[in-house]
Amino acid sequence: YNNICPLLSISSCFSASQQRLSSEHGEHEHELYDVIISGGGMVGTAMACSLGLDPNLEGKKILLLEAGNKKVMDKVPDAYSTRVSSISPGSATLLSGVGAWDHIMNMRCKPYQKMQVWDACSDALITFDKENLQDEMAYIVENNIIVAALTKQLENLSDQVRVQYKSKVVKYTWPKSHQVADAIPWVQVTLANGQILQTKLLIGADGPNSMVRREAGIPTVTWNYDQSAVVAVLHLSEPTENNVAWQRFLPTGPIAMLPLSDTESSLVWSTSHRHAEELLQLDEESFVDSINTAFWSNENHSELVETAGSLFRTALSVLMPSAGSARQLPPSVAGIGPKSRIMFPLGMGHASEYIRHRVALIGDAAHRVHPLAGQGANLGFGDVACLTQLLSQAAFNGKDLGAMQHLLEYETERQRHNLPMMAAIDLMKRLYSTNAAPMVVLRTFGLQATNTLPAMKAQIMAFASK
Repeated sequence: YNNICPLLSISSCFSASQQRLSSEHGEHEHELYDVIISGGGMVGTAMACSLGLDPNLEGKKILLLEAGNKKVMDKVPDAYSTRVSSISPGSATLLSGVGAWDHIMNMRCKPYQKMQVWDACSDALITFDKENLQDEMAYIVENNIIVAALTKQLENLSDQVRVQYKSKVVKYTWPKSHQVADAIPWVQVTLANGQILQTKLLIGADGPNSMVRREAGIPTVTWNYDQSAVVAVLHLSEPTENNVAWQRFLPTGPIAMLPLSDTESSLVWSTSHRHAEELLQLDEESFVDSINTAFWSNENHSELVETAGSLFRTALSVLMPSAGSARQLPPSVAGIGPKSRIMFPLGMGHASEYIRHRVALIGDAAHRVHPLAGQGANLGFGDVACLTQLLSQAAFNGKDLGAMQHLLEYETERQRHNLPMMAAIDLMKRLYSTNAAPMVVLRTFGLQATNTLPAMKAQIMAFASK
C-alpha cells in the first residue's frame, strides 16, 4: 500500500505526527498540578520547600511561579542590604526544617539576646531579654540572603517541586459550579507567554498587592499610616558586642536600630512622608546627627510627665523592689553605608478571608503590618507552617487538597494568631503617635508596670517568638 501511494503515506504520517505534537503541547499547556504557588519571595519559596519536603505530599505535582529572575548568591556581598527581617525562633525552626537555616548561618545573620524599647517623651522603658543570655531572642537576616538560601535548597528538591522563573501571570480562571455544563473543576492560570496551567490548589504568595486576592474578589481592609520608613545601613562609632535591638518611640513614629555585626546596624525609621524625604536629602553627616539626636535627645520630655513617672516608678519599686530592668544607652552612629538610604510607604492590610474554594493566601497577600514589631516575615512563615501541616494531613487522609474543609481550618487557626498580633501592633503605633501629656502619662504608667512584671513580659515574648 505504501509502495502504491507513497504521497498518501507521507501525508498520513505527517498528520499523525502533527496531532501527537499538538496533543503533547496541549497537555503541557493545560498541565494539571496539585499545588501552584504564585510568588517566589521569602514566604512563597519557603512554602514550596516546605511542601516539597513533606513525606505525605511525596508524588504530588507542585509548581512555584516567580515573575522575577532566580535569586542566586554565589558569594555574600561585602555590603549589607538595607532590607532585613527579624526572624523569630519559631521562624528559624521552620527555615531549619526545610534545610535553609544552615545556608543562612553559613552566609550571614546576627542573633540578638535583648531588646530595649523606650519613650522619647518620658523616662519609661521596657526591656525584653532571655534569662540565659546564650539563648537568642531573634535573628536579624537580610531578606535577599533568606531568599537565596531557600532558592538553593529548592534546587535540591527539583524532583518534588518544579520552578518557573520569569513567569508573569496575566489571568486566573476560577472553578465554576460542577452543575454547570463543561465546567472547569480546577483553577486555571494563564501566563504572559500564553501557557495555561491548571491546579487543584492555588496558593497566593504574591505580596501586599496580591493579584490572586484581587482576582478572587476577596475583600481587604486597608489603611495607610501617612508614614514612610527610611532604612539604611549604619556604621557604629566603635566595635561593640551589639547584641541588643533598640527601639525608641518618637512623636513622629518609632526609630529602630537592629544589629548586623559588631560594627554595623540596620536603621528602620518610621516618620511622616515629608520628614522621610527630608532625611533622604540630607548629607551623610547631617543624617548621622539626626539619628543620634533621635536616640539620645530628651527635648520631648516635660516636667509634668517626669514627675508623674518618677512617683509611679517609686511606688512600683516599693511593691516589687527587685523587678524592672536597668536602662542602657544605644551605641552612637558614625556613618552610613554607600547608597544605602531608601524609603517606602507604610500601611496595614488584612484580607477578610484567607481562603476560597481551591485558593489560599499566605504572607503579605493575607496581612500587612507596621514594621515596629518586626513581625511581618514571621507571620508569613507561621502561615507556611500551618498550611503545610493541614495539607499534609489532608494528603495522608486521601482528601482533595483544594477542598474547603482543611482550608477553613487554616484560615481559622491563622486568623486567631494574626489578628491579635496585628491589633496590638496597630494600637501601639497609635498610642505612641501623640505627645499629648495625658496620653504620655498613661503609656508611661503602662510601660513601667509591664517592665516590672516578668510573667507578662515572658508571655509577650512567647507570643512574638512563634
